[in-house]
Amino acid sequence: MADTNEFFSEYLPQKLKDNPDLCTMGAVFQFDIKGAGTWTLDLNGADTAGVKEGPADNATCVITTDKGTWEGILDNPSKAMQAFMMGKLKASNIGQATKLQQILG
Repeated sequence: MADTNEFFSEYLPQKLKDNPDLCTMGAVFQFDIKGAGTWTLDLNGADTAGVKEGPADNATCVITTDKGTWEGILDNPSKAMQAFMMGKLKASNIGQATKLQQILG
């Protein structure tokens, strides 16, 4: 099973390093994962791109869910839409949230 902390501290930084084109998506995501913590994913440009623990000052999309739901999505990204429809996953900007498919896939 996926681990939230490992995703934000290891997997995601490596994915950005391996795919620098993702760093220029023009988005800043804040992930509020109940039971795990808060992280910021900055994709506003290669010079600022990265992942940090804590909230964003300039989030263009805030993703809110609980740790169990999030780790289920990490294991099977196709579950994201189901979680969204059931109200277990919330996004403050749906247009920006759809860009996450490139990150999770």
